[in-house]
Amino acid sequence: MDRPIYITPEGLDALKSELDHLWKKERPEVVAVVHWAAGNGDRSENGDYIYGKKRLREIDRRVRYLRKRIEDAVVVRPEEQPDHSRIFFGATVTYVNSRDEEKTIRIVGEDEADSLNGKISWISPVARALMKSGVGDVVTVRTPAGEDELEILDIRYPA
Repeated sequence: MDRPIYITPEGLDALKSELDHLWKKERPEVVAVVHWAAGNGDRSENGDYIYGKKRLREIDRRVRYLRKRIEDAVVVRPEEQPDHSRIFFGATVTYVNSRDEEKTIRIVGEDEADSLNGKISWISPVARALMKSGVGDVVTVRTPAGEDELEILDIRYPA
C-alpha cells in the first residue's frame, strides 16, 4: 500500500453494503446454479456451469478486494476537518473554470469517486489543485486537455 485509503463514513457503509450483498445474496445464488449445473453431466459444454464458475471467481475476487479495502480504510469525517474555510477531504466545492462553467464537486475517497454525481477522488488532478485553498482563490489544474484555472466560489462541509 503506497498511500492511505481515505474514505468517508458513507463510502465505508457503501463498501460494507456491497460486500454484504455479494457474500450473503449473490454468491449463494451462483453456488446453487453451479451445483445444479454440475449435476447435468458433461461440464465442458455446460454453459450454466462454465458461466457460473466464472461469475463465482469474479465475486470472490471482488469480495477479497472489498475486505482488504475495508480493513485498511482510514475513515475521515468531513465535518471534523479543522478549518472549514479551506478545502480538505470531504469538502463540497463550487468553482468556475476559465470557460465560465460553474461546477460543484465533492472530494471523496478513491472507492467513492463517481464523476457523474459530482464526486471526485482526493488524488485526482482537480482535487489536488483545490486542496488547502479558500474561497476567492484561483488555482491552476493540469488536465489531459491542458491547463485550466479554477476560481473557488464556495466551500461546504456536512453538518
